[in-house]
Amino acid sequence: MLLMKIQMLHPANTATVGWDWALLKYIMEDQERPPGRLLFLQYVVQTLEDDFQQNLKLHLLQKSIAKKVLSCDVCFNNVKEVVEWLVAAVTGIGFSQPQEPEATHSSAEARAECSSSAARPASADRTEALPPTVFAQKATFLLQRMLSMAVEVDKSPNCSSYKIADVIFPFILNIPVRSQREALLNTMDSHLLRCKLLEMMFQHSCDVPTTLPLSLSKILHFLGHSSVLLQYQDEVATWQRWDEMLQYLSLLLLSYQNVILAFPLAEHLRSSLHERMDLIIQKAKPKLQDDDEISHLDIHLKIEDFLSRMQELLGQPFPLQITEKVCMIQQLFLIVTAT
Repeated sequence: MLLMKIQMLHPANTATVGWDWALLKYIMEDQERPPGRLLFLQYVVQTLEDDFQQNLKLHLLQKSIAKKVLSCDVCFNNVKEVVEWLVAAVTGIGFSQPQEPEATHSSAEARAECSSSAARPASADRTEALPPTVFAQKATFLLQRMLSMAVEVDKSPNCSSYKIADVIFPFILNIPVRSQREALLNTMDSHLLRCKLLEMMFQHSCDVPTTLPLSLSKILHFLGHSSVLLQYQDEVATWQRWDEMLQYLSLLLLSYQNVILAFPLAEHLRSSLHERMDLIIQKAKPKLQDDDEISHLDIHLKIEDFLSRMQELLGQPFPLQITEKVCMIQQLFLIVTAT
């Protein structure tokens, strides 16, 4: 709490920041004190965020703390370590968390616990009281914010997102639990990074590879030619595998919409932050690719082909979840092409 108060009154910069990567790595990999790890991570991300925003206003991101410790061009090994910590937080493997409190205590143990807790700062108590799932969620969001800054701090977010996605890709293929895969993807702070990662996943599972750039045409191609190759901890029904694939396809479409098509304050994500600010001020429209020009007929035919394929694989009647997701994807395509 003292460090955060100091940060609020005297924001750190590269000359005054009180931590370095070696210290952060030591804390993040210390298995003895997970509550202290989360508190320290919050402080680190706050210093990165404050300095990032200040230097962004001054057009001096090259002098930011993030550039020093999270640049894909300068110190990519650090970014790889953030990815490893993120995967560990999502899966719970190699990332110690506070233990669940014991159900019962003897009176002597209770008195000792009250006595010792009185000597600890309130913030430490609150962190130790966090359930393990909440602890992991907070760590996940903080690490995702670090990856988002790693995407944005260099001159080419497009290249940086590709590099980071390339590191995450083998990890996510080997996560055998759907809820953990979804947690990693849904908490991503960068739409561009999520697009790159989902594109890699679908390209990997595509029975007819394509050299198209990421576009609406390519996403339609994925609908027609993707298979289900993800690992599962336990046997699941075939329709559940397709349900997850459709979930990720809709997520890819929504993320792509944020990257290039729909929202004025979020578009131009492939450009650097400084270029993006200028483009937004100029109210410049994003430059669409030829492969983004798809017709309603294209969408209808691909949807029909997919439903026919599902009939052969799953039989009738369709599970309701599959029908709902296919309808949602069709509506998303129609909305995006209408913008």
